[in-house]
Amino acid sequence: MAAPVRGMAGSPSIGNTTSFQKKTRSKLVSIPGTRPSVQNGQLLVSSGVSSLDYVIGGGLAVGTLLLVEEDCYDSYSRMLLKYFLAEGVVCGHELFLASARDHPDEIMQELPSPIVDDVAGMKISEGQSQPSDPENPDTMKIAWRYQNQPRVQTALASSVRFGHYYDVSKTMEPELRQAAKCHSFYQLQETPVTTGSSPLPSPYHALLKSIQTVIRKEGFDGSTPQSKVRNVLRLGLHSLGSVLWGDDVCCKVNPAHCHALTTFLYALRGLLRTSLSVAMVTVPSHLIQNRAIMGRIIRLSDTAIALESFRGSEKETNPLYKDYHGLLHVCQLPRLNCLSSEVPDTKDLAFKLKRKQFTIEVRGHDYELMSTLAVLH
Repeated sequence: MAAPVRGMAGSPSIGNTTSFQKKTRSKLVSIPGTRPSVQNGQLLVSSGVSSLDYVIGGGLAVGTLLLVEEDCYDSYSRMLLKYFLAEGVVCGHELFLASARDHPDEIMQELPSPIVDDVAGMKISEGQSQPSDPENPDTMKIAWRYQNQPRVQTALASSVRFGHYYDVSKTMEPELRQAAKCHSFYQLQETPVTTGSSPLPSPYHALLKSIQTVIRKEGFDGSTPQSKVRNVLRLGLHSLGSVLWGDDVCCKVNPAHCHALTTFLYALRGLLRTSLSVAMVTVPSHLIQNRAIMGRIIRLSDTAIALESFRGSEKETNPLYKDYHGLLHVCQLPRLNCLSSEVPDTKDLAFKLKRKQFTIEVRGHDYELMSTLAVLH
């Protein structure tokens, strides 16, 4: 192989070029409160609950829809919605909040207060177990057959901190809340519109029109340049499918508007895919009598989770669930830029309101209870 021709100073000749060029990465969009996914490079935002971000693959991808199946009393699903909105306020994102029962201003006034101090170290110390003293028999509480079993890591957390922590016992300061730009849609105050040939009922049609107007007017779809820096729009849609939205999907097995909510979600995903926006939608799935309709609603979402509260059920007094307030079911995970979705480490998840924070954990085994049951059987 011939050596390259060198010039007088011994450096390679300018004319000697190669066809191989170094491949450079494309410049990622830099938006406050976002980060790229390590799996598919999709831009992610935090849901406001770090343990939920871990469960669904690192966060909510921009341009996707998260469906939350409400618990029976709409207490924990409403809390997740407030976490989602509070994270948007802290990150400086624009908000769009729609509701048919409570006024959006009332929901905004209930946003949890962000915790300024770093509580990551606190969470680690709480998750560590106290070392047992072999000389003290009182410390040996578990059965001998379970002593050599590995400890269950219940805390769900990523190695890299993403998002913020919030104190649900306190509300956000009015100055911080009012600094965020929020667009609201209150169904009871909206004027009915004529839908014409649209298959959507009047409330869904007006809501979709309002979302489309905000996305285009504020430049989230790229049609008009944004004023200062590029930003993300967070959409929180509360309790879609209820009677207050003019939908009868919760009243009958064969509703007259059986395709109304699915058509709305299909159109909403089209708006999300072409804009810098992300949506969280809560649905009272326990009231929807036709499970086939609920299945279509889940498939029209990117990510779907269900909250099962123990309140008012037999599980509330069951010793197996004494440390938790409910179960979290992962119904669907997104398939973004790939053929399959990420498989979670475990599906045995539970949630609880621990002290001042809402957390999701892996439901560990109660060794004392397992030992008692083993003796009884």
